[in-house]
Amino acid sequence: MSASSRLSGVDAARGLAVLGMFAVHVGPGARPSGANYLVLAADGRAPAVFTLLAGFSLALAQRQRPDSGPGPVSVPAGVGAGRGGAPGRLRPLLIRCAVLAVLGLSLAALWPGILVILTFFALYFLAAEPFTRLSTKALAVVAAAGVVVGPLLSYVLGPLFGVGASGRGAVPDLTDLARGWTGLGDVLRGLLLTGAYPVVTYLPYVLAGMALGRLCDVRETAVARRLALWGAAVAAVAYGSAWLATEVLGGRQRLLAAIAAHHPEAMAATDPVRAVLAQQYGAIPSTSWDWLLLASPYSQTPLETLGNAGVGAALIGGFVLLARGRLAARLLRPLTALGAMALSAYVVHALVLAGPANGAASWGALAAFCAVALVAAWGWQRAWAHSPLRRGPLEHALRLATAPRARARTGA
Repeated sequence: MSASSRLSGVDAARGLAVLGMFAVHVGPGARPSGANYLVLAADGRAPAVFTLLAGFSLALAQRQRPDSGPGPVSVPAGVGAGRGGAPGRLRPLLIRCAVLAVLGLSLAALWPGILVILTFFALYFLAAEPFTRLSTKALAVVAAAGVVVGPLLSYVLGPLFGVGASGRGAVPDLTDLARGWTGLGDVLRGLLLTGAYPVVTYLPYVLAGMALGRLCDVRETAVARRLALWGAAVAAVAYGSAWLATEVLGGRQRLLAAIAAHHPEAMAATDPVRAVLAQQYGAIPSTSWDWLLLASPYSQTPLETLGNAGVGAALIGGFVLLARGRLAARLLRPLTALGAMALSAYVVHALVLAGPANGAASWGALAAFCAVALVAAWGWQRAWAHSPLRRGPLEHALRLATAPRARARTGA
């Protein structure tokens, strides 16, 4: 299997994750009924898969030059240099993370209607850098431990920060920083523990992706096939275990008792469990250990993390296999192009949602967003096929900002 098909498959999986984010942001609503199950499938999994792919791409970056490979959202300069990376590469990493943080804070302030993930991504990359120096075995052990330890830390530390029963799931923005040290403290607390995508529960996705990228050389067809099959099996076991624990072994009844005691306002809802999670953008409250048995979207539990990681692994393996065939590779080109310029697509879609498409939530809006994004990404890559700009305008700008030697070589 060629390196190009491997990278195309990873980009296609990332492109699907971008479409999943569109579904959550402009779709008709994640409800367990009819076609809305498609949106429900994307809800929670899209950002998780996107984050897992970031870690997978970091592992790929260790096998190639930092100025090649997938887009800069997934392979940030200065990360993935291998064990004992050059000290001089810390500066590009800091620049890239600073740019992502500013973009994320600005977009969140512009329109708080979506949970902007970019600021969290900046911290993921910073936190992941030391782990790029671990051996493959040590990284796999740390990643496996993180799937369990991260959610447990979130549950135990929540009450210490005043968010035992509520108050999680926020996204920091620029207005928080205007409140001085108090605002800065709130931003850091949100990024690390109480936000919509906190490091404590989302860094395990990055580490799992890095471990998979090290352990699974998807250039080999058999490895890609096993990755797809085992990923699907892990997802089925994780989600099935959550259903068994809550619906068969009495977990749901115990949760309802906890909700009656700590969230009485949610008892009038059709699904009190879902109502409580919706109040906190999915982050679990620290009112009953049974919350940790869920695998609901954004619940940030061990079983949800494991299930989402399995979905991500299955998508990577499946799309890498598809990218091997000429016809399939051609059909995937729009999706691959979108995945390669995921940062540009994400920022543009957030700006559109803050402006002309503000409040859009329908199948028509979702179809329009997906179609325009796929066609625009494919057209952009064709128009700039022989230019570094082919990876996307923001991606190229980040490369120029963090890799001056590459700028000199390209004459940009």
